[in-house]
Amino acid sequence: MAILPIVTYNDAVLRQKADPVEADSEELQTLIDDMFETMYNSKGVGLAAPQVGKAVQLFVIDADEMTNELDDEEDLGPLVFINPVIIASDEEYLKIEEGCLSIPEVRDEVSRPQKITITYKDRNFDSQTLIADGWISRVIQHEYDHLRGILFLDYLSAFRRRLHRNTLKKIKEGSLQTEYALVPKLPIEQE
Repeated sequence: MAILPIVTYNDAVLRQKADPVEADSEELQTLIDDMFETMYNSKGVGLAAPQVGKAVQLFVIDADEMTNELDDEEDLGPLVFINPVIIASDEEYLKIEEGCLSIPEVRDEVSRPQKITITYKDRNFDSQTLIADGWISRVIQHEYDHLRGILFLDYLSAFRRRLHRNTLKKIKEGSLQTEYALVPKLPIEQE
């Protein structure tokens, strides 16, 4: 397994719609292993393939660290989502603070549906359906957004985004120090 560098918020790959994964392969299984290794090394609870520069519909999560703090949420362990589709979402929304490995040191409150139903292929390419609530739902929705070219910053008002301007500038310049490897990149229109 390898620890992969994580691309930053201003990399064009994070604004692309990811392509479906066509078939299982040795390369896919290696990418999944590397993504888990990268996520754990970065102390994250989720990681989408675009965050490591791969524009494919794949993300991994392990939110047990978050659910362990709550008695009413079930630990699900590490999960792999290939070609996921959210097929239903709750009308009840919950506002909770989020962060992102591609946007280090930036955290803000985002309102998302409390509960979702998602279909996907697991690591073995078996079809699955999961009804997710609470933290698991939030992590899944955050990573799912990455596959659609959406960042949690997109949910913030212009005022809230301006509050993070200095940190975003440091990320863009590559001057922000993190405990994990980042790949800062100029947006495609500036290259």
